[in-house]
Amino acid sequence: MTLPIEELGRLIARKRGGRGIRAAAAEADVSPATLSRVENGNLPDLGTFAKICRWLEVDPAKFLGVERPAGQAATKRAVAHFRKKPTVSAETATSLGALILAAQNARRARSELTSGD
Repeated sequence: MTLPIEELGRLIARKRGGRGIRAAAAEADVSPATLSRVENGNLPDLGTFAKICRWLEVDPAKFLGVERPAGQAATKRAVAHFRKKPTVSAETATSLGALILAAQNARRARSELTSGD
């Protein structure tokens, strides 16, 4: 099931509950201003997105429309940092995320093929 990126802000608000933004941001390991912006619908950079997803205990792939085979966990990950620019749309950010996940999967598959020799 794919979650729309707009759901990220609602999930933050739900997890935060009645707690202040500072306490929730400290748990998520992001700044209060950043957590507030994302909760209000702004797109985070990739590093912040990963931190928030870990805090929410939500697989980032759910927002990117990428499904992992049952029982397959992410063992390696790519880390990138994109600065927020007003010219980057939600569609572009989602496509970039899907591209990164596809590259990771291809690398994993190639590694499994060569380690079987």
